[in-house]
Amino acid sequence: MLRRSLLALIALVGMLFLSVPIAVLALRTFETRAWENLQGSVVPDAICLSFITTALTVVVTLVFGTPLAYILARWRFPGRRIINVLVELPIVLPPAVAGLALLLSLGRRGLFGPLLESADIILPFSMAAVVIAQTFVSAPFYVRAAQVGFQGVPRDIEDAARVDGAGGIPLFFLVTVPLAARTLGAGIVLTWARALGEFGATILFAGSLQGRTQTMPLLIYNILERDIDAAVTTGLLLVGLALVALLISQWLSHRPDDADPISGAY
Repeated sequence: MLRRSLLALIALVGMLFLSVPIAVLALRTFETRAWENLQGSVVPDAICLSFITTALTVVVTLVFGTPLAYILARWRFPGRRIINVLVELPIVLPPAVAGLALLLSLGRRGLFGPLLESADIILPFSMAAVVIAQTFVSAPFYVRAAQVGFQGVPRDIEDAARVDGAGGIPLFFLVTVPLAARTLGAGIVLTWARALGEFGATILFAGSLQGRTQTMPLLIYNILERDIDAAVTTGLLLVGLALVALLISQWLSHRPDDADPISGAY
């Protein structure tokens, strides 16, 4: 009994540590009615830019991440494990290091800088830089989830589809993708949520220019001292969006056949 009580106490402390700061943020917002003072502020610009850039990040991730995940899930070749580690490395990479790596690769004085400049392409401190930074740190979440989804598709169903005449691209889009759709959806939602909260790589590679590269996390950092109400309101909005994304991702991650056979509940 004593051990159970001690375990419950430790768990309670952990839960409070993780949840109380979010509750305080929400309480502060509603106590001060901070949203009433946002007219004419820079918050709407940051919200609009965040939604535009994260939408573009999702598109780029789907286009390039889906084939990559399929190859890593289905193909067997030398160095596959190493490539898989490199693809997932940005998940644990410090944000400042990610931004520095992007600068050294795509900045004006970076590895590909002269080549891009010769084509009149300047990436740093542009909206494109925001999308690149967000994609770099968030796409691995989708690639990892998509690998699991593709590995979970029964090969016998694909073989049956081939017998019926399906193959190649039609087989992939009409059979494989629909069967892995829930896992793919969960991965892309997490990717979007991670991109929405991206800060470190973005501020190093894209800067924080209002209406151009200043997303919601960057806005909070810039206005924290001079307009705490705007910072708090923006922070609470990010928390709400992250919560919705997490709930959707968890719902998609649960397969229908995981339901309880008696109650039908997950």
